[in-house]
Amino acid sequence: MKKLLFVLGLAALLTPMLAAQSAFDGTWKIDMNTADFPKKPDVFLLQNGTYECKTCTPPYSIKADGTDQPVTGHPYYDSVAIKVVSDHEIEETDKKGGKVVTTSTATVSPDGNTMRFTFSDSSNTNGGPPVTGKGEATLVVKDPAGSNAISGSWRTTKIEGLSDNATVWTYKVSGDEITMTTLTGQTYTAKLNGADVPMKGDPGVTSVSVKMLGKDTLEETDKRDGKVIGVFKMTVANDGKTAKAIFDDKLQNRTTTSDATKQ
Repeated sequence: MKKLLFVLGLAALLTPMLAAQSAFDGTWKIDMNTADFPKKPDVFLLQNGTYECKTCTPPYSIKADGTDQPVTGHPYYDSVAIKVVSDHEIEETDKKGGKVVTTSTATVSPDGNTMRFTFSDSSNTNGGPPVTGKGEATLVVKDPAGSNAISGSWRTTKIEGLSDNATVWTYKVSGDEITMTTLTGQTYTAKLNGADVPMKGDPGVTSVSVKMLGKDTLEETDKRDGKVIGVFKMTVANDGKTAKAIFDDKLQNRTTTSDATKQ
């Protein structure tokens, strides 16, 4: 883009590029009905008074006695409390700096094959309303006999009732710059095909870079302390009203795809 700006003779080529970029302008919303969740499962073990989240990044093992237990390496929370409600249900409370940031419940069906969960998450909402929703996961592998029914490998199959602040964002393209804002307070302004810039309002993402892949695809790379932790790719359809969205979670090696619509 920068090179093209210096070549007046190629102005005719620059014009369609800018038109393609402007296709991203506006407010977009993920259609959760089209979401294809990762095949890689979450793995938990609750046994003998100890709860382990084996696929958390980083993993942790804590007492499951309902009290706050310190955990390290997680930018959105620094303690976790697991309350065992029954042999098929738990409640979790996450805090950061002593303040509750997330509450959730997980309940396993009598046959042990389906987990239903609810959550309220304000860990990254910058003082606004929490992200809320509910969903289901299907058992892939059961853990040892005698453990709580939530133990095992679970693949998320459904999330519904997700609040808009988790699924809506806005792009504004101006020249060779793009600004992204979310309802939960995250924002950045980056040069297209340029260097890393700070992500504001997100303790888990330090910097962002954005580039164009062809005329209709935008790729955002998220980093934490210089390490790539996620890549978001969005391809706008010819109608300019819909798009394909792909998020590649590099920390957990998981990919989620969905459709998005311009609001």
